[in-house]
Amino acid sequence: MEASKLTEAEKKFADLIWQNEPISSGDLVKLCAKEMNWKKSTTYTMLKKLCKKGIFKNENAVVSSLITKDEYYSRQSIRFVEDTFGGSLPKFLTAFISGRRISRQQAEELKRLIDEHKEE
Repeated sequence: MEASKLTEAEKKFADLIWQNEPISSGDLVKLCAKEMNWKKSTTYTMLKKLCKKGIFKNENAVVSSLITKDEYYSRQSIRFVEDTFGGSLPKFLTAFISGRRISRQQAEELKRLIDEHKEE
């Protein structure tokens, strides 16, 4: 199942797992009680939900990720550009930098990234 957009609570929970993985489910319950004031049942409900979304797995009482935090946010960025700008990266960049100035260093970095990913 493809990872869908996360709610704010799901993001905070996912960040806890990404920062501490692999983590035993018991330790995750304790961490969520401390960091988010959650009950054991809330933690397990949320964990089950994110496992169904294909982001984490809970095997033998050890929780780990199926996709990294960077992979998740990369997918969300791609989905945003597709949904909002019809998949057009130039339209997205135009909207993003519209009315702003970018530094020479930022411009050079963008040029470098474009050259690295350019189709031949």
